[in-house]
Amino acid sequence: MSNVDHPTHYNVHPTGIECIEIIEHYTFNIGNAIKYLWRAGFKSTDPVEDLEKAIWYTQREIDKLKTEQEA
Repeated sequence: MSNVDHPTHYNVHPTGIECIEIIEHYTFNIGNAIKYLWRAGFKSTDPVEDLEKAIWYTQREIDKLKTEQEA
C-alpha cells in the first residue's frame, strides 16, 4: 500500500474501511477527531497523544458550536 494513497495507519479497521471514507462526511474538526481516534497507537508510538489531539479537535468544535449558538 502507498503511504500517500492508503497509509497503513488509516487501514487498521477490521472491516477494511479506510478512515477517509468516514471522515469526509464530517466537519473539519469532527473529521480530525475521528482520524486521531482511528489511528491512535498505529501511526505514532504514543496513543495518549493521539487521544489528546482528538479531545482538542472535539473541544474546538464544541467551542465553535457554542459561539454560533450565541450569535
